Amino acid sequence: MSTKILDHGRIERNVTLLLVLSLITVAIGGIVEIAPLFWIDSTVEKVKGVRPYTPLELAGRNIYIREGCYNCHSQMIRPFRDEVERYGHYSLAAESMYDHPFQWGSKRTGPDLARVGGRYSDEWHVQHLADPQSVVPESIMPGYAFLKERPLKADDLGKHLVALRRVGVPYADEDVKQATKDALAQADPTADAGSLATRYPKVQVRDFDGNPSQVTEMDALVAYLQMLGTLVDTRAAEPMEQPR
Repeated sequence: MSTKILDHGRIERNVTLLLVLSLITVAIGGIVEIAPLFWIDSTVEKVKGVRPYTPLELAGRNIYIREGCYNCHSQMIRPFRDEVERYGHYSLAAESMYDHPFQWGSKRTGPDLARVGGRYSDEWHVQHLADPQSVVPESIMPGYAFLKERPLKADDLGKHLVALRRVGVPYADEDVKQATKDALAQADPTADAGSLATRYPKVQVRDFDGNPSQVTEMDALVAYLQMLGTLVDTRAAEPMEQPR
């Protein structure tokens, strides 16, 4: 016993020895946690229905980030009863697999938006974004009416898709080539959408902001919001989440 106490004291008094042993301990712990990742294909189990964003949805997401919406709205429903009852099925890891960066958030001044798609009409979203207090009197959200007047810049969306493809998002060459056309066609039901619906299952094609004369940033943002949480059949995903 006395020998063990002496050795322990020696380690504590010798700064160099203590540092070396600490580094060895940390290295062993790191190897144990990191090494298994080199022998598995993915840390995220794929779920049927998850697809990359359409160019219009991606543009809307970029606007969502640009305007700082993530500061007040999270996009992650935690597996707690109160959250599930209010917002819907808890979030699945696969639903964020193409998010760069993800929009989980760290606080909620407003409600979680992970499954807001389809809960409200396009008209409601447009009115809420333009004048939040007109539909939610107690809201402290600022207005974004200018989005309805600002034409969407879509000519560089192909470059956005190329950048995302470099970090693993599976955009095909045709997706990149058709990016601008796809974005404009999704917001114009009279336009020729080509193979848009085939390449992006469950895509919603319509005039989102109520102004068919031009495609605006409001169109893009509403298209993005209306897509959130609509791709995955959570009932079909449940068996995959059960302990094995």
